[in-house]
Amino acid sequence: MNKKIFVSLPVKDLENSKEFFNKLGYSFNHQFTDENAACMVISDDIYVMLITEDFFKTFTDKNIANAKNTTEVIICLNEESCERVDQHIDKATKAGGTEIREPQEYEYMYTRSFSDLDGHIWEIIWMNESAIIKT
Repeated sequence: MNKKIFVSLPVKDLENSKEFFNKLGYSFNHQFTDENAACMVISDDIYVMLITEDFFKTFTDKNIANAKNTTEVIICLNEESCERVDQHIDKATKAGGTEIREPQEYEYMYTRSFSDLDGHIWEIIWMNESAIIKT
């Protein structure tokens, strides 16, 4: 069985978040989606659980970070080309996200970043795997 990853993110408005990520081309697994949470499908093995802040609080005694002021995690996803990175960022900004820094271009990697409606940081990258030194 392949390992899967489920990233849980607190959101202020679940419907707005679903609409935002839908505009980026992501779908939702309705079996694991209700009024408290939505299971966003990134790939067959990667999922993001968008969870209302009230419901998120039932999983932890810690304070929920305000992602617009504090960064706890950066979610990084790869794309198959530089053009696809640009398209992903264009969709994000048109849907209401904010590009948070200038594109970074290296011999082996191209990366751009945006913050979503709740301030969570998403980094979209293309990597030239043939230029990466294997250890």
